[in-house]
Amino acid sequence: MNSTTPTDTKTPAFELKGHMLTVMVLHVYTSDSAYLAAQLQQKVSQAPAMFKQAPVILDVRTIVEHKQMLDIPFLVEELRGYGMLPIGIRGGGPGLNSMALAVGLHLLANAKSGKQAAELSISEQPAKLQQQEAAATETHEQAVPATIIEQPVRSGQQVLAKGDLIILSSVSRGAEVLAHRHIHVYGALRGRALAGIKGDNQARIFCHHLDAELVSIAGQYQINEELDNHILDKPAQIYLEEDQLMIKVFNAGGASR
Repeated sequence: MNSTTPTDTKTPAFELKGHMLTVMVLHVYTSDSAYLAAQLQQKVSQAPAMFKQAPVILDVRTIVEHKQMLDIPFLVEELRGYGMLPIGIRGGGPGLNSMALAVGLHLLANAKSGKQAAELSISEQPAKLQQQEAAATETHEQAVPATIIEQPVRSGQQVLAKGDLIILSSVSRGAEVLAHRHIHVYGALRGRALAGIKGDNQARIFCHHLDAELVSIAGQYQINEELDNHILDKPAQIYLEEDQLMIKVFNAGGASR
C-alpha cells in the first residue's frame, strides 16, 4: 500500500513568516452610493494601474459615528470592478459588519498608530469646493518645489510629491513613488513609479537602472513583464508620445513602447 507521508519526517511541510505589506485603506465619509461611485471613478482614473490587484480595507468609522447606513455590497462590487481586492472592514457596527461578512470581508480591529498604508478618502465635500481646489492646485502647481528624498525608498513605503520627485537613492520592490510632475531616480527603480498622476501628460520618469514593477505617466502604464529585455537594467526615461507610453534608453538611440 502506497503512502503519501514523506519518508523524512524532519522536513517541514511549510513555514509561516510575518511580512509588512502595503494595504490601501478606503475611508468612507458618505453613505450616498451614487456620490461614492462618482468619486471612486474619478480617483481611479488618475492612476488606474495603481489600484489593480490592490488589497483594500474599508474604514467606516465616520459612517457609524453619524448613525448612517452604507450599502456595503454595492461598494465592494464597485471596488472589485476596478480590479481592487477588498479584504476587510474596520470601525463598523453590527449592521455594517453583517453585510461585510455576507460579501466575504473580514472584521478587522482599528489600526494603531505607526502603521503604513496608502490612504484613499471619499467624502461629502461639495463639488463646487472641489472644483475651486482643483483650479487652485493647477494654478500653483508650477511653483511647488521639488521633493528630494536622500534615503532609499524601501518595500512597503509610499512617497507622494505635489511637484517633481527627486530620489537620490533607489526604489525597492514593493515600494511606490508618485508625483504630480516628473520623477527622477538616481539609483535603481525596482518598485512602482507613477508620474503625472493629476493628468500631466508632459511628465516624465528618469532612472539610472530600470527594473520597475510598474511605470505610469498620466494613467498610461506598463508592468515589468511587458518591458523589453533590452531596456531592463539600463538608464532610461519614460514619457508619453501621442498617448503611447515610450521608454527610451539613454545613449541607446531609440525608444520602446
